This record gives sequence, structure tokens and C-alpha cells, in this order.
Amino acid sequence: MVEISFIRKNRELALEGLAKRNFEKAEYLVNNLIDLDDKRKSTKHKLNQLQAESNQLSKQIGQLIKDGKKEEVEKLKDKTSSLKNESREINEVLISIERDLIEILNTIPNIPQEIVPPGNTEEDNEIIYEWGEAPELETKVPHWELIKKYGIIDFELGNKISGAGFPVYIGKGARIQRALANFFIDEALNQGYTEIQPPILINEASGYGTGQLPDKEGIMYHVNNENLFLIPTAEVPITNLYRDQVLTQKELPIKNVGYTQCFRREAGSWGAHVRGLNRLHQFDKVEIVQIHQPENSENALHEMIDYVKTLLKKLNLQFRIVRLCAGDLGFTAAITYDFEVFSAAQKKWLEVSSVSNFETFQTNRLKLRYKDESGNIRLLHTL
Repeated sequence: MVEISFIRKNRELALEGLAKRNFEKAEYLVNNLIDLDDKRKSTKHKLNQLQAESNQLSKQIGQLIKDGKKEEVEKLKDKTSSLKNESREINEVLISIERDLIEILNTIPNIPQEIVPPGNTEEDNEIIYEWGEAPELETKVPHWELIKKYGIIDFELGNKISGAGFPVYIGKGARIQRALANFFIDEALNQGYTEIQPPILINEASGYGTGQLPDKEGIMYHVNNENLFLIPTAEVPITNLYRDQVLTQKELPIKNVGYTQCFRREAGSWGAHVRGLNRLHQFDKVEIVQIHQPENSENALHEMIDYVKTLLKKLNLQFRIVRLCAGDLGFTAAITYDFEVFSAAQKKWLEVSSVSNFETFQTNRLKLRYKDESGNIRLLHTL
């Protein structure tokens, strides 16, 4: 979630960023947020004063008991009881204010970086890099025809076992899935990443920590009797490994890679653009996650972009990189770059990867922090 301190110090910048996202009621929510934060501070101050007064009275009572002044002790005990009741009431008010603050913060997406272009749809995204040429083919056959011809991926069998969007990989189809996963993992290990094999079921706290909840319940599969969710990406469990931690500078940066099966309901998806492998409910994915000190995250972002470039070049695929416009950004991202490969048969660009900087949006929810050289506790950046 966005930091209240950032919004207070950069109110106009925050409103401009949210306006680029076409976020409705931005000014109303930001003003309400600041008002509630003021109330929280004043209520907290009053509570602290009452508690300090109560503590002081307790010390006086202790001394009066030693001095044998029973009448004065009883008077102060009555006052202490009154202070405790008042403190209890004010604490309930404080809890209510903090609950309202969190509810508002949960609805506000990340503030886009200034470089993020305005816009509403993928047509407004900026192409910043292109590499390779489309292969010269006498005939161009879409993959859903090729996989049927060679019998390497079967959608009908998957539909029989599970339902639409759950393909069965057979023979060379299964081997190429495994080979690609091994290729991506080995390349990441060569770049200093640590391999993680996380659970593919997460609890609510994990979904909330990385921003999938309460924003994306509609795309995740829910195991009702256990109140667990199937992961939409390995980013979620890998990042949550560090929830509620204060890291040392020696532990940074963190660079992890994980290969998992991922699950997305994709409710409402239909039509030619989701045909075949274009949009699945279950898919394999290799994810890289980095955690950095704020001053280093911009360099890390470009390092990750350059790294994904090398993978696509080694696979000799024509690709381009686009900087997503604010309206196309995910809820948690401050900036995102999509990698798109050209499909000659479909005559369209298909997203195959993306690199995002979430800045402090996830770590604020995760309470993932580090101690800087001055001993101050600061939020980290996740990518």
C-alpha cells in the first residue's frame, strides 16, 4: 500500500499520478486519508497523555502506601480507574480510525513513476526497444493447429480431466516445457539468483502482503475449506518469505528465482485472443524476484530488463519492450515493462514476460524493512 507519509509530503504529485491511472475519487480519498491521519495522530497523542498520567499516579500511589496515607491512596485509585476507563474508550476510537485508514489505503493503487506515460489501454503503451526480425515462412500456421498436428499438447484431454484452460502436455510438448524451465532457471543461477521451490498454496496474509488481496480475488482459485489460494505467480510466496522481517544491509540485495505452476481463473476472458495457449487457467512460470534498498532499485530494474533481453536473444525470438501506460499498470506496480514476442501466424504481439518495480508498495504491507547505516528502520523495494 502507498505510504501515508509520502502522500502527506507529495499530495499534488500523488494526485497527478493517480489521475494518470484514471483513478476515480482520488482527491476525495486522499483528502479523507489525510484527515483521518490527523485524527489518528491527535487521538494517539491524547491516549499517550492519559497513559502517562495514569503511570504517574501509580507511582504516587506506591509512595503513599509506603507512607501509610490510606485516604489519599483511595482518592488516587478512583482517579486512576477513571483514567483507565477513558483510555480504554479512546483506544477503541483509535482502533476504529486505524481500521478506516487501512480500508482507504487498500483501495489506492501504487503511484506511477513520472516517466510512466498517461493512457488507458495497451494502445497507449510506449515501445522503447525492438530486436530481431520475423521469420520468413512459406506458410504460417497458428500454434493450436500445430500442436494438434504433432500431438504434443491436448486441450480436449485437459478439458475432460479438469476443464477449459488446463492443457495436457504430451511427449515433446512435455519435454519442451521442462527444457525451457531448466534453461531459465540455469540462466538465473548463473546470474547470482538463488533457486526457491515455494508452496503453490498461500494464505490470506500472503495474498494481502503482495497485493493480490483484496484486489484480485476474482482471478485466484480459492480452497474454501482451508481458506487458501492457488498462486497466480511465484512472486507471491517468494516475496512473502521475508514478511515481518528487518533485514541487515549484509543480507541485501536478495535475488531469488522460482519455477512453479500458476493458476488464474481469468473470469470473463473469451474470444480469439485467448485461443490455444494464449490464456490458460494453469501454466508454468519461472519468476525472478529482487529486494533492494530504495536507492538501488532503479539500477536493479534495468539490470532485470537487460537480463530478460539476453534470454529472448538466446532463444532467437523477435521481441520488443513496451513501457506500460498508467491505465494499463497493475495495481501494485509503480512502473512495468512488458516483453512481447511477435506471433507470425496470429499477426500480433504476445506478452511473454514483464519486469516491474513495486517500490515500497508491497513492503509496506509486508512490513519488510532493513536497518540503514544510521540505525534507522526503512522500507525496502521489491521488484
